[in-house]
Amino acid sequence: MSNADQKLTILPPGHPLEGRVSPPGSKSITNRALLLAGLAKGTSRLTGALKSDDTRYMADALRAMGVTISEPDETTFIVTGTGKLSAPEKPLFLGNAGTATRFLTAAAALVDGTVVVDGDQHMRKRPIAPLVTALRALGVTIEAKTGCPPVTVNGTGDFTGDHVTIDAGLSSQYVSALLMAAAGGSRPVNIELAGEEIGARGYIDLTVAAMRAFGAKVTQASPSVWQVAPTGYHATDYVIEPDASAATYLWAAEVLTAGRIDLGVAAEAFSQPDAKSYEVIASFPHMPAVIDGSQMQDAVPTLAVLAAFNETPVRFVGIENLRVKECDRIRALSTGLSNIRPGLAIEEGDDLLVASDPKLAGQTLPADIDTFADHRIAMSFALAGLKINGITILDPGCVAKTYPRYWDELASLGVGLEGDRP
Repeated sequence: MSNADQKLTILPPGHPLEGRVSPPGSKSITNRALLLAGLAKGTSRLTGALKSDDTRYMADALRAMGVTISEPDETTFIVTGTGKLSAPEKPLFLGNAGTATRFLTAAAALVDGTVVVDGDQHMRKRPIAPLVTALRALGVTIEAKTGCPPVTVNGTGDFTGDHVTIDAGLSSQYVSALLMAAAGGSRPVNIELAGEEIGARGYIDLTVAAMRAFGAKVTQASPSVWQVAPTGYHATDYVIEPDASAATYLWAAEVLTAGRIDLGVAAEAFSQPDAKSYEVIASFPHMPAVIDGSQMQDAVPTLAVLAAFNETPVRFVGIENLRVKECDRIRALSTGLSNIRPGLAIEEGDDLLVASDPKLAGQTLPADIDTFADHRIAMSFALAGLKINGITILDPGCVAKTYPRYWDELASLGVGLEGDRP
């Protein structure tokens, strides 16, 4: 049986979920730290790291580009670089890892040679044209015929331009990619936003913090302009915080079941944007009538499924970027929720309106949830199974992208699982 044919049914526990669960390390920070350590000269020790599909794609790509990486335990990478990446012998295959794909596309400009950045069928539908256009403005010879991967970069080891304007309306990852690569050039680079629209600005703050930890000098000249000095990077030991996006499922499971789940880290201790969702989750069952998801995009699936049990309807706005994630998450959420009960969620333009109903809890509403191979759809809809009988997650193994132990963690809290447990 292929992974896509597997099914896992969630059995409502019927009691508060209580216990201790340690979320995995942050995917966003792990992939930033891996790249920066790979670009640095010397040996870096990354602790608290996430080991998942997305971070393995990044690590394997860096190995293919001449970086030595060892993994002494489940949460550590030891990375030794020369200060330069070399051209890989074959195209870099990055699955559906958006961070790895965007970040390595920009870093490939620092390679003296040709780099092909590619991914799976889902990644080949995810836009990268704004980043390609920006790199061309910096003098990089680069081509992406469809506006999505595969991308061919003919690097010269440097940039010839010193100023670029980037449209980051679709993703902040484009800006992060340019910022990290810019420090490896031979001249200062100014990176400017085209307009004020940007998806999840907080992730750029994560990028800048990581860059500075590895010795880069980044100055924010204005809210829309960053100046990056050509410092290169030096090796360092770096501690990666737990993943806030993963924490959202556990926070939601706690409020849905009136339980008490100790994550070992307070919500306010997270620096990642999705931690902003904690206050919204804590307001359940009186969530706001309108939730702006623009600055906590990966938390929206969690919030949308939680909203199904809220006292009053919830409209999600500022989420248009969810249409170009691992799948069209707005469509996946509306489809899945309406599969549980027709009309439970509808799309109005790029808004998602959830017609909340606390009486859903305790009902038997058999529903096969199509995850569209998207880890966040699988993990968020498992929350519905905590309160409704008959929720079955298709392709449950897709959670390996960012949270390989997710089903084990739910089981450790007393959640019953029937079917093909990965």
